[in-house]
Amino acid sequence: MVRSGFCAIIGRPNVGKSTLLNAMLGEKVSITADKPQTTRNRIRGIFTEGSGEDAVQVVFLDTPGIMRPRNKLGAFMTQTAIGTLSDVDVVLFLTDGAYSEKGGDAYIIEKLKTISTPKFLILSKMDKMKPEAFREAFDSFERLNVFQEMIGTNAPAGENVSVVLNLVKEQMPKGPLFFPADMVTDHPERFLVTEIIREKLLHFLNDEIPHGVAVSIESYEEKSMLTKISAVIYCEKKSHKGIIIGKDGRKLKGIGKSAREDIEKLIGTRVFLELWVKVKDNWRDSDFMLGSLGYKD
Repeated sequence: MVRSGFCAIIGRPNVGKSTLLNAMLGEKVSITADKPQTTRNRIRGIFTEGSGEDAVQVVFLDTPGIMRPRNKLGAFMTQTAIGTLSDVDVVLFLTDGAYSEKGGDAYIIEKLKTISTPKFLILSKMDKMKPEAFREAFDSFERLNVFQEMIGTNAPAGENVSVVLNLVKEQMPKGPLFFPADMVTDHPERFLVTEIIREKLLHFLNDEIPHGVAVSIESYEEKSMLTKISAVIYCEKKSHKGIIIGKDGRKLKGIGKSAREDIEKLIGTRVFLELWVKVKDNWRDSDFMLGSLGYKD
């Protein structure tokens, strides 16, 4: 009996959603960083196991962190995450601490109460919690009576990742596979390249600047042994442009080198990567810019 379906991974920013997805797939399809709003689009990760009548496929939707929007980009991200809840067969809700009625989890919990979809609570980063803190967090969510099961995980170490994956697989309904068995994401290479560059920006930059940057591919020329890529990094202030470039261009060179190495692993050829930095004031509130960068439907 072939089974297939969709699973949404939701939660506040920076609770480990992308890390868990990558761990379940055994391959990196969603960028990670120790900063909120790392994921901006809905990233599809595809898990397929078995073959023939014994096959099971889970299409995971890694969503942006849900938070109070402060600009049009934030509103798009929140709506993207909330919009998945009515379209999936199971929901994984990630959090990294105890429930609070005044915290960011409360808004998400109220949304979850309105749907009948099976819901599992994932207490992530359990390696960073003391036993009494973990117990307190577990009990605080258990009292809400919203979730079918609750599991603690340490995704980077693989702890309980297979437990979560098995719970999700059990919820998949009968149906044909949505994607070929060898696919791990349905996003095109160009999108993945922009995400890799943005991930490096998140790692190399500090404070607010990463939230004000976006990446757009200007040209993408594929040859048998070399892929030439030209990309533009958009930022919101002239001072941010100087920080991204760095003294004598050293920071931008570091970002480019690190991104190029990961892109070569992704596409399997040598890469010539050219990066440019341009200033677009308040692009996160520009309908035109959000549309051209793929942040509007």
